[in-house]
Amino acid sequence: MSDDQVPIQLELPLPFPELSGDMPLLPARMINEYQYCPRLAYLEWVQGEWAASADTVEGDHAHRRVDKPSKSFPEADELDDAEKLHGRSITLSSNRLGLIAKLDLIEAEDGVVTPIDYKRGKRPHVARGAYDPERVQLCVQGMVLQEHGYVCEEGALYFVQSRERVRVAFDEELKQLTANAINGLRLIAAGGHIPEPLQDSPKCSGCSLVGICLPDEVNYLRHADLEPRPLAVMRDEALPVYVQAWKAKIGKKGEELEISIDDEKVQTARLVDTSQVVVMGNVYITTPCLQDLMKREIPVSWHSYGGWFVGHTIGTGHKNVELRTAQYKASFDDKTCLAIARNLVRAKIQNCRTQARRNWRADEPVEMLLEPLKSLADKSQRALDLPQLLGIEGAAAALYFGAFDKLIKKPDDSKQMSFDFNTRNRRPPTDPVNALLSFAYAMLVRTWTMNLSAVGLDPYRGFYHQPRYGRPALALDLMEPFRPIIADSTVLQVINNGEVRPTDFICAAGSVALNEGGRKRFITAFERRLSQEVTHPIFGYKANYRQVFEIQARLFGRYLLGELPEYPNFTTR
Repeated sequence: MSDDQVPIQLELPLPFPELSGDMPLLPARMINEYQYCPRLAYLEWVQGEWAASADTVEGDHAHRRVDKPSKSFPEADELDDAEKLHGRSITLSSNRLGLIAKLDLIEAEDGVVTPIDYKRGKRPHVARGAYDPERVQLCVQGMVLQEHGYVCEEGALYFVQSRERVRVAFDEELKQLTANAINGLRLIAAGGHIPEPLQDSPKCSGCSLVGICLPDEVNYLRHADLEPRPLAVMRDEALPVYVQAWKAKIGKKGEELEISIDDEKVQTARLVDTSQVVVMGNVYITTPCLQDLMKREIPVSWHSYGGWFVGHTIGTGHKNVELRTAQYKASFDDKTCLAIARNLVRAKIQNCRTQARRNWRADEPVEMLLEPLKSLADKSQRALDLPQLLGIEGAAAALYFGAFDKLIKKPDDSKQMSFDFNTRNRRPPTDPVNALLSFAYAMLVRTWTMNLSAVGLDPYRGFYHQPRYGRPALALDLMEPFRPIIADSTVLQVINNGEVRPTDFICAAGSVALNEGGRKRFITAFERRLSQEVTHPIFGYKANYRQVFEIQARLFGRYLLGELPEYPNFTTR
């Protein structure tokens, strides 16, 4: 079957009863999406996924005129046969049909109404003048109009760029195609099982949800017969805004965040360029600003002044309850927890080996560390339970951090202050290197917590790290393989490049922490590391680590929903 052919619904139609209770009406736009791709419709309608793209932004711009609703439009029995009327942005629904449609434009003349649906771009030169998804959506509008008593026998599609109208007659063939799409969408929604991804389809490259659906990645991991194409998603230029100044205030003015100290403005940041707001210490956010951030789905993460991650504030959260249900169900299965944990620990140890090999500075060969780490990585796959696996991970950490000092550059002059590392310690860290590691891990936890919340997972219900009050266990799980290649790598980079110096620390009551200047430089280095492009070891295309985190989180969701046989961990070479 070619991608342009619509799957034929062989099942019997599902007659829709009169709407009652909390049964939702099917939007005409969702029926369009189903006709285009059933998986896309399921992601949007059932799982509540959405992502903007250049096409959707252009479509919103094309609709800017017809999105302004008319003051009124006469009922069917009030239409004058001789009067010509127009109505814009009118929403009609039918409980009997179980449908709802927003009509861009309605024209009425001689008692007959014609829905006009605005489309971006130019008219396609195809047999029927338009593609089936658009024709089906228009037919749904006609069905709802007829249900309200209007005489409606045809509609039109208006293509903004070419300024052309395409007439669409509501004949029996189109009505049957529309009925099949309506029944098909109801069937997959009721079944609760996501449709298969398209294979090597040209539709995917132009889809705004390709980075959520991951069709090539899912097909590759299941069949390994098609090489994944690079993710064709709109590049996100937004970055986190960090505020750590003592008693700083964050407010909103127009389309900008305004940061002030003692009522004096010191910095601004455009909201469109802000991916999240990171607050450290005693920083105040005004209520209007916080509300606007939540409306825009821009999360706020809260940290202590020393960098300890406290929590985050988001809006209403992700709608994908199906994914969280699968997560909770799997988390109560001991075999599933152990299988996930084994692979996470193995990937972490493998990435520790890579980090050591890349940064080794000692005279003795690095193999003295690599071989026992490899043995422990293999042993992790034979762990019988989580406590045994925890012991294997602890043994690997002891080896890795026992040699960590050999990855740190020493000054040429022995009289100069240097970074010395003996053993890993925390809560509180007692030396500068441990202070950097703890701060880096706190930032990585925050990054993963935000990422998991954004894709619909619950960051507090884990598989390897068991639930504990206030601990984002799933974030700690999935960040394990990235500790060495993100957090440890950033620590080594700022030390070995001289970006952070031994004088950038504050010692108090036996604990060590970065001062304000050192923290700024470390945050810059950490965000730079996240922006670094790498070649994905499984799929072969380039992506920065921010994108990698999202890809991995979504693949984990695909695994929990049963689409993948196992979660593919990220290991560098």
